[in-house]
Amino acid sequence: MSQIKTPQNGRARREIQKRAPKLVENGKKTLILHGTKTSSVLKAVLADIYHLKKNDSVKYSRKNDSIRPFESGGETSLEFFSLKTDCSLFVFGSHSKKRRNNLVIGRTYDHHIYDLVEVGVENFKSMESFSYDRKLAPQTGSKPFFAFIGEGFESVEELKHLKEVLLDLFRGEVVSNLSIVGLDRVYVCTVVSSNRVFFTHCALRLKKSGTIVPRMELVEVGPSMDLLVRRHRLPDESLRKAAMKAAPELTKKKEKNVSGDSIQGKIGKVYIPDQQVGEKALPNKAKGVKRERREAKMKGEAKKRKQDS
Repeated sequence: MSQIKTPQNGRARREIQKRAPKLVENGKKTLILHGTKTSSVLKAVLADIYHLKKNDSVKYSRKNDSIRPFESGGETSLEFFSLKTDCSLFVFGSHSKKRRNNLVIGRTYDHHIYDLVEVGVENFKSMESFSYDRKLAPQTGSKPFFAFIGEGFESVEELKHLKEVLLDLFRGEVVSNLSIVGLDRVYVCTVVSSNRVFFTHCALRLKKSGTIVPRMELVEVGPSMDLLVRRHRLPDESLRKAAMKAAPELTKKKEKNVSGDSIQGKIGKVYIPDQQVGEKALPNKAKGVKRERREAKMKGEAKKRKQDS
């Protein structure tokens, strides 16, 4: 029987409370690792990704010989590092003769591998290779736009999966409201072929347009690269259901007979049973019936008097 260790000081207790399950989870952190061999191109790619996600990422610079995400048993060290750093996303870079400039992007659920996408990096341009006005450089931690161009993101399974992973990797913290002034960057992903995507990072320049909404111009600030999809692994259906399950406290209870309208607001329906008036029995001694009988009796007596006279 395994022994359960309890925290011995306040610092350890606070750290455990931070990692405990919550109704509203914290933002996802990214773990960046190197494989046994990495090329200079791959080192620059990992450095730029770390720069884009500097506030919510952890980067390891040592080589990791035992990490092979797609092989059984090769994900043990990766899951350990995920638990140690409390990261639910990871980017693993490796370089070999068979798979050059290889990048594995994956997600974890409960610090176990959830899904994986393997891409090859080609035609890479680092952030330092672009020349532009430094005043336009996006601020660290700002929320980005995403532009996915091409029908392949809706029809090709590999590209649909890549789209989900890229959104999870670069979207940052989930917020309910945004200011237009704070939107200063956009990630553009364009389908080139069924397994190739052009990825680039651009800054937004806001200009006057004569209306409330400003005119936007894109200035490429890097990094820029071609992503060649090699392998991908989708999660099991049971694991997907467990990951997508929401807490009962967060699900909004449906109100019966109530609907919403953008103009009229809250609209309610009241149901009234049919009023069957014709089937209701009238009382026998109604005042109106008595009066009619009395008047008829008086008219009949008056006719008899006329006939007698």
